[in-house]
Amino acid sequence: QVQLVESGGGLVQAGGSLRLSCAASGGIFSSYGTGWFRQAPGKEREFVASIGWSTGITSYTDSVKGRFTISRDNAKNTVYLQMNSLKPEDTAIYYCAARRWAGPSTVENNYTNWGQGTQVTVSS
Repeated sequence: QVQLVESGGGLVQAGGSLRLSCAASGGIFSSYGTGWFRQAPGKEREFVASIGWSTGITSYTDSVKGRFTISRDNAKNTVYLQMNSLKPEDTAIYYCAARRWAGPSTVENNYTNWGQGTQVTVSS
């Protein structure tokens, strides 16, 4: 089973950028489809972006299209989430998730491996 560790969160002003990283260990990460989810205070966890394991096809929730980019570096066993033009409503804990042989799924229950999360706070 692959283990996931997120990093890169922090406090940023509206309009700023952050790059989140999800580092994997304990498995052949190139065979895992990976997603990013987020949970804001008082809200349910929601899908943000995902990337398939083989084709690299990506999927995004509408609210981040054009601002966020998911990518992967299999040589480094790492998936990234580049977040630009951040808004206060992007404030949340961001989680990385993975599932072996998975496409770019938007469904939380499709993922079997989860990281501990990293806090992103966007001030207005």
